Amino acid sequence: MSAPAAQEAAEEPAEPSVAPSSAPPVKVGQTATWDFLEADEYGENAKVATTFEVTAKSAEYVTSADVDTTNEPENGQYVRLTLTIKNVGQKPGEIATYGMMKWENADTAAQDAATLEEVGEGQDLDATYKPGQAVTGSLVLDVGAKGGTVSYWGGLMDETPAFTVELPKS
Repeated sequence: MSAPAAQEAAEEPAEPSVAPSSAPPVKVGQTATWDFLEADEYGENAKVATTFEVTAKSAEYVTSADVDTTNEPENGQYVRLTLTIKNVGQKPGEIATYGMMKWENADTAAQDAATLEEVGEGQDLDATYKPGQAVTGSLVLDVGAKGGTVSYWGGLMDETPAFTVELPKS
């Protein structure tokens, strides 16, 4: 194998080892914890950097008018998901939800639920949290239908979602 061909072969991504999340979905009013992973400078050797806690405060289906936009949901339905996120670990950790929230149900595979819609309520969940810091804020997500689950895939190295919230059926 030539040097360029060997280099190309070495750059081929390995098949991810996907395992189902061991944590059950969080219902509104419930709390779950997850480990925040960090990789080395090569994007490998993930290790636990800190631990976060999430509480699902509410999940409310809303219209475009409710979130003060003329944009209609692309997937079918807006949901305002209010969460409290707290760093309960010993080191800082970063939360970035845009593009990391996926919706699915029994009939539909996981779909990106991110929107650029603002809710104007609460603080911004996307932040670097020092140990002990917490934020309560809302996300407007675009989901395929009422019900199902919304999951946060906190990092590129995650093989399972950091947490999953069960959405109400109505």
